[in-house]
Amino acid sequence: MDGLPGPAPLAARLRDTLVQYHGIADRAWRLAKKTKDATVWRKPSEEFSGYLYKAQGVVEDVTNRIVDHIRPGPYRLDWDSLMTTMDIIETFEENCCVMRYTTAGQLWNIIAPREFVDFSYTTSYEDGLLTCGISLDYGEVRPNFVRGFNHPCGWFCVPLKDYPSHSLLTGYIQTELRGMLPQSAVDTAMSSTLANFYSDLKKALKT
Repeated sequence: MDGLPGPAPLAARLRDTLVQYHGIADRAWRLAKKTKDATVWRKPSEEFSGYLYKAQGVVEDVTNRIVDHIRPGPYRLDWDSLMTTMDIIETFEENCCVMRYTTAGQLWNIIAPREFVDFSYTTSYEDGLLTCGISLDYGEVRPNFVRGFNHPCGWFCVPLKDYPSHSLLTGYIQTELRGMLPQSAVDTAMSSTLANFYSDLKKALKT
């Protein structure tokens, strides 16, 4: 694919960045939202002028099945209420692919539908898995969409030591929605989207 850096170096850099986020001290995070399914924190991003969000919650299922529902593939579009289309453009070795997907409008369409083209990589992490991604500037933007950009983001999923049939799912998301948007609307949408992600995922895993 034209303009795509080698997948192996990009995957390695992406993994290292997510592991670094995972090591950020608790005191650096500020609480953004708490629900029965998840807690969401935020801190200023070092990649752009918005926030890096951290979300965490316990999911009652095994790690592999959870990650299969999150990473690009047949499950994600069925349960993720924000995602409206998803196409895998190119697949590489080592659990790497490039996908194009679109998201629905949010906050009564104050945030219009977005399109993203992301490099995605899934790998082992401790006793579990890490699935992570970063946007690429690739291809033409579809009509009626704004092209958003995901700075390094990902989900760590590891089994609980005492309850291996349950997993701790921790996500790091920093999405630059672009377009003329009030920052308060973006912050509200991001916190709610991450909390809803957990509740939607839990419902999907029970079916």
